[in-house]
This record gives sequence, structure tokens and C-alpha cells, in this order.
Amino acid sequence: MAWRLSCLLVAPALALLAAACSSGAATIDFSQVEEQPTAQAAVPSGNAIRMAVAPVLSPLPTFTLYQQLADYMGDKLGRPVELVQGKTYAEINDLVKSGDVALALVCTNPYLQGQQDFGMELLVAPLVQGEPYYYSLLIVGRDLDASSLEDLRGTTFAFSDPLSNTGRLAPLYQLALRGETPESFFSRSIFTYSHDNSIRSVADGIVDGAAVDSLVYDYLRVSESDTMAKVKVIEKWGPFGINPVVVNPGLDPQLKAQFRDVFLNMDKDNRGQELLAQFRIDRFIVPDDSIYDSVREMRNYLQERGLGQ
Repeated sequence: MAWRLSCLLVAPALALLAAACSSGAATIDFSQVEEQPTAQAAVPSGNAIRMAVAPVLSPLPTFTLYQQLADYMGDKLGRPVELVQGKTYAEINDLVKSGDVALALVCTNPYLQGQQDFGMELLVAPLVQGEPYYYSLLIVGRDLDASSLEDLRGTTFAFSDPLSNTGRLAPLYQLALRGETPESFFSRSIFTYSHDNSIRSVADGIVDGAAVDSLVYDYLRVSESDTMAKVKVIEKWGPFGINPVVVNPGLDPQLKAQFRDVFLNMDKDNRGQELLAQFRIDRFIVPDDSIYDSVREMRNYLQERGLGQ
């Protein structure tokens, strides 16, 4: 089955910070690591369907997991599916908007942004432990004397992506409720561009705290137990409507129906069940869009106060 990996994301924030730490530097220049990386789109080939994946995880685990999903979909659809990995959530939204990809797996907040910008359409969403919800987890190093967000005043902090719900919107909202911004509350903050990199930045002592996707946290508890032993959760925010699979509203209705059918029937064959188990997903459903209202409320609260992302 044909596939394509379209980009190389290396989490520039962590690369620079780790180099500084390993060289014995006494201080870290955070100003070097907050620039957002430049996006590059893949070139389509033949009659392949292109599926984009937002960088919730860093590239290697994303590729390993989603290549199998691309192959599965390709077999079900009878045509190759190319995997397009984005550098940022905004890039993935742009690819869906332009029609350069036929479908995408995105984060909740980018879905709502895309819905607002061009009518991005929800195709399906996963059920995890029987619910279409997930959470934002506030984490710190295991040995840090902190039990709440307030204890992180004046510390260093990692956000995942500028458009992330759990990795940025939720903590921004919690700060705004206290009359604070990242600039007024933390001494410095960085972007890691994936949740697993945010977790590792805390585990390795690069930053004091981070806000991360509960699904990624649970995934790493199994796959990277040594790393997870170095962090702890001190607050849990949510529930929020779970990350959906989306399409451009102008996509051919027949193709849209075929995509939906593949996802909705994954739990009915052995190969699909094995894939779902790897993703720790029960099955896919077509949820009521109201599950995303709590995220809409946070977006509106911040926008009304001029604190949008």
C-alpha cells in the first residue's frame, strides 16, 4: 500500500533546550525556541487519497501508528492512502481548507477554528472508554513541590501547539479566570509542538510544568513508563469533546460517505479491531456536535477579553 510522510518535525524547542542542558549551560535562552516552524505540503501522486494527521504525537510514533491506519483505509477503499504529517495544527487546517488533503485527524480547537473559518466538517470521532471526551492534564516533575496551577507562578512552562485545546487553550483559560496571562504568570514558556515532547520536557527537567492531552498521557504510561515515572498530574480540566476526523465541506458526498463507513465499521473486523486496540479506541461514532460546546465557551471567553490565541 502506498503512503507518504510529508515532513520532518524535530521539536526545535526541545532540541535547543536539551543541547543547552547537556552542555552544562547555567541559563537557557528561551527566546531562541519560540518561533513556529514553517509548513510544507506533500505532492499528491496518482489517484491516492491524502490523509493528514495533526502532530499530537511527535513524528516517529505518529508515523508508526497512522501508517497502519492509512494502509487499512487504502485496502477498504481500493486505492492508496498517503499519510501527510503536519508540523503545526494550523498547517493541517490549511491543507483541509485548500483541499490538498481529503480528510484529517485534528485536535478539538483547530476543528472549531476550521468550522468558523470555512465550515470544516466533522466526519467521525472516537469513543475512548465509552465516552467521546478527553481532558487537559496539568503536569509537573515528580519531585516538584506543587499541587495546583497557582504553585507554578514564576516557573517555566511548556505549551504544545498554539492551536492546541488541551495543550494551550485550556491553560490559557485557567490563567484568564485568575486575571493572568502566560507572560504575567510564568517566568518563561515554550512551544514543543507535540504532547509527548511536552511530557518529556517536564520529565527531563527542561521546564517545570506543562498542559497535555490525557489520551497521549495514558498512551505514554504504557509505552514510556520510565518517562512517566518522572511526572505527576496536579490538575485535570474538562471534559472536552474528543479530537475528531474532519473533511472539507465541499468534499464529494460519495467519498465522504465511504470514509465514514470505513471508520464506523472498523470494530467489525479483526484487523480493524487490532488497530483500534493500538490506538486505545473503542470504536468510531458520529457524535452530536454539542460535545464541543465547553471548548467553544473557553474560546469565546478568551476572545471577548482580547486573549485569543
